[in-house]
Amino acid sequence: MTTRTPDAEPLLTPAEVATMFRVDPKTVTRWAKAGKLTSIRTLGGHRRYRESEVRSLLAGIPAPRTEA
Repeated sequence: MTTRTPDAEPLLTPAEVATMFRVDPKTVTRWAKAGKLTSIRTLGGHRRYRESEVRSLLAGIPAPRTEA
């Protein structure tokens, strides 16, 4: 399930990111807490990740970090 923000940036769930990296979703959460990946919180408190940042990290390209 991909959600869209007002600026049409696709957001991924921790499970979707975990599948892409072949890791556990808890690992993705740890990466976010460690600052390796920027997370966005939904109104319900769930983490979401920018697809563009995840894909560049997957490709080995450090993405420019933007604070929301």
